[in-house]
Amino acid sequence: MARKLIDRFGRVHDYLRISVTDRCNLRCVYCMPEEGMEFEPEEHLLTFEQIAEVVRVLAGMGVRKLRLTGGEPLVRKNLERLVAGLSAIPGIEDIALTTNGMFFAKKAEALREAGLTRINISLDSLKPARFALITRGGDLRKVLQAIEAAERAGLDPIKLNVVLMKGMNDDEIGDFLQLTRERKLHVRFIEYMPIGHSGDGWKQRYLPLQTVHDRCRELGWRVEEQGDVYGNGPSQNFRIAGAPGTFGLIHPVSDHFCAACNRLRLTADGNIKPCLYWSDEFNVKRVLGDDRALEELFLRALDIKPESHEMAKALQNREQSHTPTARRMSQIGG
Repeated sequence: MARKLIDRFGRVHDYLRISVTDRCNLRCVYCMPEEGMEFEPEEHLLTFEQIAEVVRVLAGMGVRKLRLTGGEPLVRKNLERLVAGLSAIPGIEDIALTTNGMFFAKKAEALREAGLTRINISLDSLKPARFALITRGGDLRKVLQAIEAAERAGLDPIKLNVVLMKGMNDDEIGDFLQLTRERKLHVRFIEYMPIGHSGDGWKQRYLPLQTVHDRCRELGWRVEEQGDVYGNGPSQNFRIAGAPGTFGLIHPVSDHFCAACNRLRLTADGNIKPCLYWSDEFNVKRVLGDDRALEELFLRALDIKPESHEMAKALQNREQSHTPTARRMSQIGG
């Protein structure tokens, strides 16, 4: 009988985020440098079969939920084949996708038929020119088409991820909230995080999410606390009175949610990351083919998982207890 994925602090891990590629067709300002990056050669990435092997073992240890990320996961060809393989593994109940939406509309039906259950779409501006600036080349129309395609395919809930940036998109908070008043969409505002940033430049864009509640008051909207929107994880959820949709606040810096963390990460090149922020990694490639060794490797990773990521200390220029990762968000999978 396989051991359950429980760390030193009693946190039960039933959720695995899987990066299928570090490549992306965009260069979002908070995720990747403008000049791009040196990507992993394709032969260094885990194959679909290797990913399925890892998930099969983890399903026996209690993992029930998966999220496919990147880079941009739909840059990886035939992703629906991976989804179909993962959805067939006993114990897997939920498969979600995080995407920038550029390629999603054409793939929506195939992914849904393969077993995709939910989707998160990155959308940091509703203004076409600004969206192109933030993403360094993205087409807002394609994202809006992706949202419509997700609705037609019956994916639910549909979440829109908005990284809130001071002086860049904070004047659109009301526009994003209005979406939740018009459609059954779930907007999630996310604080700018210091992932992969060696200096303090990220602080210039950082904005605490209390700003969202302030905007609701300015607009005269009554806000109600909302129970969990399925799969919302660390988000604190709210609904504007009478709205079909909701909005959520994810504030890893100002009010970390580590006490309830239930997730592990598998990078595209095969590394287990017990925590998004710290540098600790364990590569699975050398133990593939040996279920017991793979189980032990994940348990080792959990054994060193810290209680907190301490991003707030980075904001306050305080000393941290571990070494922050040098990887960019696109290399980790978020």
